Amino acid sequence: MLPQNGKRGGQWKEHRLLVHAILWILATGAPWRDLPERFGPWGTVYDRFRKWVRNGLWHKILQHLQVQSQADGTIDWNLFFIDGSVVRAHKAAAGARKKNTDRRAA
Repeated sequence: MLPQNGKRGGQWKEHRLLVHAILWILATGAPWRDLPERFGPWGTVYDRFRKWVRNGLWHKILQHLQVQSQADGTIDWNLFFIDGSVVRAHKAAAGARKKNTDRRAA
């Protein structure tokens, strides 16, 4: 499912290393700039991640894995369910009153 090399210009690094780097970032929650040097330049990894997000590659990979797991009977669909009753917005997002509004009006 990953794009092939072989076009004109510079060749991509091995996809396995970049996918490992992307998964490391997503698992740790670290900023892109804190990516360990063993994965290569963080900008290269970030650019490839963004390119694959824009062209829908990650969505296709998730769908493929879900179909494969469904066929194997190993998927737990409860893992893909978000209960909206426990997702809370910050009070500012709910239209909470701002502090010290009388000073601003004066």
